[in-house]
Amino acid sequence: MLNLGILAHVDAGKTSLTERLLYAAGAIDEVGSVDDGNTQTDSLALERQRGITIKSAVVSFVIGGTTVNLIDTPGHPDFIAEVERVLSVLDGAVLVISAVEGVQAQTRVLMRTLRRLGIPTLVFVNKIDRRGAQYDRILREISDKLTPAVVAMGSTDELGTSAASFTPFDGAAAFASTLVEVLADQGDALLAAYVDDEDSISYARLRAELVAQTGQALAHPVFFGSAITGAGVDALIAGIEELLPAAQGDPEEPVSGTVFKIERGDAGEKIAYVRLFSGTVRTRDRLNFGQKREGREGKVTAISVFDRGTATRSTSVQAGRIARLWGLTDVRIGDPITAPATDGPGKKEPERHFAPPTLETVVVPCRAADKGALHLALAQLAEQDPLIALRQDDLRQEVSVSLYGEVQKEVIQATLLNDFGLDVTFRETTTICVERLIGTGEAFELIGKDPNPFLATVGLRVEPGELGSGVEFRLEVELGSLPFSFMKTIEETVRETLRQGLYGWEVADCAVTLTHSGYWARQSHSGGGFDKSMSSTAGDFRNLTPLVLMGALRRAGTRVFEPMHHFRLELPADTLGPVLPVLARLGAVPRTQTPGLVEGEIPAAGVHRLEQQLPALTRGEGVLECDFDRYQPVRGPIPERPRTDHNPLNRKEYLLHVVRRV
Repeated sequence: MLNLGILAHVDAGKTSLTERLLYAAGAIDEVGSVDDGNTQTDSLALERQRGITIKSAVVSFVIGGTTVNLIDTPGHPDFIAEVERVLSVLDGAVLVISAVEGVQAQTRVLMRTLRRLGIPTLVFVNKIDRRGAQYDRILREISDKLTPAVVAMGSTDELGTSAASFTPFDGAAAFASTLVEVLADQGDALLAAYVDDEDSISYARLRAELVAQTGQALAHPVFFGSAITGAGVDALIAGIEELLPAAQGDPEEPVSGTVFKIERGDAGEKIAYVRLFSGTVRTRDRLNFGQKREGREGKVTAISVFDRGTATRSTSVQAGRIARLWGLTDVRIGDPITAPATDGPGKKEPERHFAPPTLETVVVPCRAADKGALHLALAQLAEQDPLIALRQDDLRQEVSVSLYGEVQKEVIQATLLNDFGLDVTFRETTTICVERLIGTGEAFELIGKDPNPFLATVGLRVEPGELGSGVEFRLEVELGSLPFSFMKTIEETVRETLRQGLYGWEVADCAVTLTHSGYWARQSHSGGGFDKSMSSTAGDFRNLTPLVLMGALRRAGTRVFEPMHHFRLELPADTLGPVLPVLARLGAVPRTQTPGLVEGEIPAAGVHRLEQQLPALTRGEGVLECDFDRYQPVRGPIPERPRTDHNPLNRKEYLLHVVRRV
């Protein structure tokens, strides 16, 4: 079993390669075409219309005795979140590059991530049949821009013609010499043997070392070919079988897996795509999912596995496989899966491989009567892509969504119209900032003491956390000092309240400590029932906590940070003069500058405007790469985001909404 990802910059031919692999393996009888809209993996109507991949898709075929689950992923950077979820389930990957365009912006982002995660990767240079295809230049670009440990696995003939072909190298001396040079840099034993006696190293040993280093993501074999004509695809298939490691996992160990995709069936039922790393899941098994403190669980009602070209129903799924599970109604993308009473994954949030979205926009229904239906539809889209991150503003009756770019906004608009019959427009796209604490602050309110109107005591201290640490909730009170339900309510309310800091932005990377707690136990009048006026409830803690937390935030102070992208701009040397003033107006700061190349930082808010102006500034020859780098303090006026809650910063307004009195 091998779980294989196909990744590429948009239009490099990744979906076409998927079709060709399925055909070569005998899984389909005819090769589909992206242009004709009849490929196996682009199943959404919108994907067929636009000719791009929007959602990842799983197909299966057999190579020799190995079943390959192949996952086709989107290439456009606006859908990078979909790629992120796939990376966590891969055993290996094929990175597709165009033989004409070469290494492109998204290619670099993907390869950096694949190398950082140690995912074994083969490179397939596609489109050798197209005019302008090159061999030596592409190999140099891969070596210079992606990875130095490149091994060309064959030669090409008649490049740029329909007769273009790829011939794998055999054990010829020239190929063996190349293998030694590349592999010896990563393997000490091989280097020592080479120094002692170059001629004593057999080709079989070199090949075994290539397999080992590829499996460790140290070396990256490169194949050339054409997904359209089929040239070089047989060699790639042989390379996948020989060079990429099979899935690991013990079916007898406790269940451990992860959910990387969710879709809805014909009847509206939720279907979870799960990669199982260990254990065995059977129908009617109960599974835990999500973080341990959430306590979500469900019963598996049906299982489908990918096997020999099709998805078939099964009574169980074992470690190493990808399966579709029915019955987990509360499951979400990114959830770890474990069996009850096991202490498996799920203690911390899944690692994020790509940056979060840094843009947001308000979705406006064209018909006012569609507001309720719009919220339900967006909630379903967010279920399939959690980084859409809905933000409901009950005060203004508006919904905002997070975005990676303008193309994603167009796709959301088309999806809402095609799938839900909702015609929508969007407000202007804005940048998502964050707030960070400047110092430490404390606040508390005591039960029965003015001006506290709630039957609860809450004291909180906030202090800055490590970069990337998220929100940590700590206790400085004894565990038994408060019923567990009240303690849980305080923590949940703290996390919810921190989504809007002093300026309306989410407060990132901080520690919140519960310093004071107190309550009135359940009481009743003599011979009477429960009396709310004498007994604390969870609502008291839910309503008091935002007031106390905002008091602590005020004392600590916060600073607003905006997202910054690292940019790399290749352009004709004579166009640099007109480009530099534009970069300055957009807030960009060039760090390095050479003829034909500028690198530096640019606020996320300026990226889209730069993309729009670049073709005119550079005669269409400018090539821009941008990816999220960090957050930095906002310079100039501090941007504020309108609040969507009852504003605990204004005590009078808050109490009027919560308890209808001051």
